[in-house]
Amino acid sequence: MSDRESMEYDVVIVGAGPAGLSAAIRLKQLAEQEGRDLSVCILEKGSEVGAHILSGAVIDPKALDELIPDWKDRDCPLKVEVSENHHWVLTASGQYSIPHLFTPGFMHNKGAFTGSLGNLCRWLAEQAEGLGVEIFPGFAAAEVLYNEDGSVKGVATGDMGVARDGSHRPDYQPGMELHGKYTLLGEGARGHLTKQLTEQFDLRGKSGPQVYGIGIKELWDIPAEKHVPGRVIHTQGWPLDDAWGGGFLYHHANGQVALGFVVALDYKNPYLSPFEEMQRWKTHPAIKAEIEGGKRISYGARAINEGGWQSIPQLAFPGGALIGCSAGFVNVPRIKGTHTAMKSGMLAAEAAFDALGKQRSHDVLESYEPAVRDGWIGKELKKVRNVQPAVAKFGSALGTVIAGAEMWLNHLGLTTPWTLKHHADHKQMHRKDHAIPINYPKPDGVLTFDRLSSVYLSNTNHEEDQPVHLTLKDADVPIEVNYDIYASPETRYCPAGVYEIVGEEEGNPKLQINAQNCVHCKTCDIKDMTQNINWVVPEGGGGPNYPNM
Repeated sequence: MSDRESMEYDVVIVGAGPAGLSAAIRLKQLAEQEGRDLSVCILEKGSEVGAHILSGAVIDPKALDELIPDWKDRDCPLKVEVSENHHWVLTASGQYSIPHLFTPGFMHNKGAFTGSLGNLCRWLAEQAEGLGVEIFPGFAAAEVLYNEDGSVKGVATGDMGVARDGSHRPDYQPGMELHGKYTLLGEGARGHLTKQLTEQFDLRGKSGPQVYGIGIKELWDIPAEKHVPGRVIHTQGWPLDDAWGGGFLYHHANGQVALGFVVALDYKNPYLSPFEEMQRWKTHPAIKAEIEGGKRISYGARAINEGGWQSIPQLAFPGGALIGCSAGFVNVPRIKGTHTAMKSGMLAAEAAFDALGKQRSHDVLESYEPAVRDGWIGKELKKVRNVQPAVAKFGSALGTVIAGAEMWLNHLGLTTPWTLKHHADHKQMHRKDHAIPINYPKPDGVLTFDRLSSVYLSNTNHEEDQPVHLTLKDADVPIEVNYDIYASPETRYCPAGVYEIVGEEEGNPKLQINAQNCVHCKTCDIKDMTQNINWVVPEGGGGPNYPNM
């Protein structure tokens, strides 16, 4: 028996992202329509709703139209509709555009909106609370709770006030148990509890591995004469060579531009730094022209699901389900996942509501999975299922041509019969003696920056006297494997300077983990070659505090 206090709910939701909030709203809408009482709560590890939310973002309002049809009349922060849509292929010093004529209609961003996903989530939280949803920001779901029959009972929040050595500080408070008849996990990409449940219930089963990209994002205030509200630019090509990915630049409201760079985490060169590639990308004449004279005001990073259709795991398990990026519904060529995340939350809510109406609990929501796979989420992802693996297999240039041809065929209703496979990101790294070091230019402090000054802009904060949340399964691996064989790629793929090798000059190299810098991107948990790094939740409220990302 646990000595922690507990609270009982019909549905417990982990994560106040677009999926979790949409699920909560839909549950309450259905309950209101049928005059039923339904208790719903959401746990959010960020200090407030939106604090850990990061996306480009160009948002397809399809799911929002279904969830809240009159959202435009409710002061929703999505106000800037896409006015221009460009796709540039960059060379070292130039560019050329891919005309709309060469791309399927679903790539044109017609009817989409630019803006802050964090602010959209803050607005969705207001709608949810107005319906009676209880939202608990600053409380991290740290543990899955199980019933005696093995079904999920709910989750427990982490203890607060635990010192680094495991002792209790004067401000110690034990965690709280939240029991739900159903528990929905919307933790985002590479969720800590999702990893555990995937293993516990073998949710990956016959599906392929999930694969990821790391997205580095900055927000800039730019001169008024450069600002074109609704202008959307995507790039591919330079500066990446043997890796693939691309950049984005979105003109939001109020003279702000969101720009960023995504690198697929199947890259092979251990000397590659996604952060440095993003800084280098900004020096391209075409990108520099968009932001020169402006000021960087925010920074962040996040892993992105890129596996698509063939990486979707089993979605429902006894007592709950995976929603949003916990499952992975990003449409890679469209660079969009908000609409599919929201819809998945809505479908899970409908399945749970139906089950609760039949007095069921803690069983498998059988109707959820077919609703996803046979509905518009599945149809959309099936059309583009081979884009990411084609580029990964054939390279950026040839892979783009092959992927483009297949997208056109699928768009025209000529569905291709094959499905290409993915390969786990952590298995792709080359040894250091098989790789060429990359010399990145020093930052100028005007257009390009270092990681520590960037982390400062993310408002990241963790209580320093707490257990390190970046745990190692084997303390010898960072030097005997990562350092000796791979030149410590964790010191480069981390966009926050968390991992540092000290003692090299003395001939005694050691890995130092600066956990207080962590922006919760999860890249280390994904890319570490031996899967020795295990990201667990720190105290609730820790991490970045993104104001407008």
